[in-house]
Amino acid sequence: MEAYPERTCSIDRLVTHPRLVAATLAGSKTQQRRDGVYGFPGETFELEGKLFEVTSLKRERLGDMTDEHAQAEGYPNLEMYKDIILKMHAGMTWNVDSLVWVHTFAAKA
Repeated sequence: MEAYPERTCSIDRLVTHPRLVAATLAGSKTQQRRDGVYGFPGETFELEGKLFEVTSLKRERLGDMTDEHAQAEGYPNLEMYKDIILKMHAGMTWNVDSLVWVHTFAAKA
């Protein structure tokens, strides 16, 4: 089993923005990057009565993100993802060497 740091926030806070909740429910959002650990592989969370399971958790640099990663986050491309993230987090700068936790999840049958 992978050794992970302690959780920094509740898994229920992993996906909260209404547009991102809708994208997750529609199946177009399958990842969430956070600066801390919100859930571990095998853990579940619920959105509007639908159950999702964290399938992987890994550490990545922001600079390693691609358009494909941004699409998994529910955005059409990396530029739009960067623009919205920077607007959502006042004072944040896009540092390519910043490390984030990538939570990958899927609807649980």
